[in-house]
Amino acid sequence: MGEIKKHTITEPWLKLSCGLGEAPFWEEQTHTLRFVDIIKQELHTVDLAKGPASHKIAASLDISIGVTGDIEGHDKGFIFGGKHGYGIFDRETASYKYIKKVWSEEELSDGKDKRMRANDGAIDSRGRFWVGFMDDPLIKDPVDEGVLFRLDPDRSLHRVLEGVTIPNGTTWSADDKHMYFTDSPTRNIYVFDFDAETGAISNRRVFFRWAENLDAEPDGHCIDEEGYMWSAFHGSGKVLRISPEGKVVAEITCPTPNVTCPAFVGEDLVITSAGGDEKPETMAGCVFKIHVGVTGLKRFRWKSGIETV
Repeated sequence: MGEIKKHTITEPWLKLSCGLGEAPFWEEQTHTLRFVDIIKQELHTVDLAKGPASHKIAASLDISIGVTGDIEGHDKGFIFGGKHGYGIFDRETASYKYIKKVWSEEELSDGKDKRMRANDGAIDSRGRFWVGFMDDPLIKDPVDEGVLFRLDPDRSLHRVLEGVTIPNGTTWSADDKHMYFTDSPTRNIYVFDFDAETGAISNRRVFFRWAENLDAEPDGHCIDEEGYMWSAFHGSGKVLRISPEGKVVAEITCPTPNVTCPAFVGEDLVITSAGGDEKPETMAGCVFKIHVGVTGLKRFRWKSGIETV
């Protein structure tokens, strides 16, 4: 086993106090970073050409957004997984509209639309948007009633996985033959066989299990151009680089235990975090950035027949 490369971040890139910073996303066409604060229901942006001083809260919303994705052919808006389902956010008006709500009439009667919310997800190579929904911890402690949904380009909605507790980190291997998915309280990052043509997943098994610190668990992750995974482990302050064989090869230590999600901006890794720690020196709720010398896999766009956004 080779030596694990270790890196330490000592200062924040953005000194913020996010309640739950998540979903960092590099908009390559405008060289902008966007991310959300799920708890405070905010959308944040940074003009990367100008740096941290350009940070702004682009929208304060009446719903939480957990994850976002770009839309093929429509740069003035993006798709999101939000409180009640899938929606489109309009950058020009800072407004949104739902395009597909996820719960059945029976589930609405059971109150799922009130106690649950979107958390994480991603768009696959065929333009399908996968989003996991979970119990909102502000309302109810999460239990295994969460669901991983898939919205196809024809706007058909599919329930892919049920019995999930906290869905996180959804990505695909460089050869598009495998899908990775995290259910955080299990401390497992799973891998499935993936059929890119149909979107079917099968043969679930454990890709990586967190066993170092039982107060921590895997959160969001991303894949680099070499096929290695970079996963945040909430509660540990660490982001690990994990080989396709499931071996840790590098470790980033951040000055807060509450790391949530990494994302690539060129050869830099941006890392969001959550609040909840009363010690200011831990920098909980800040955003961090570090040069890692490798780029991320291409982000795919949701394919849609939308005429206007």
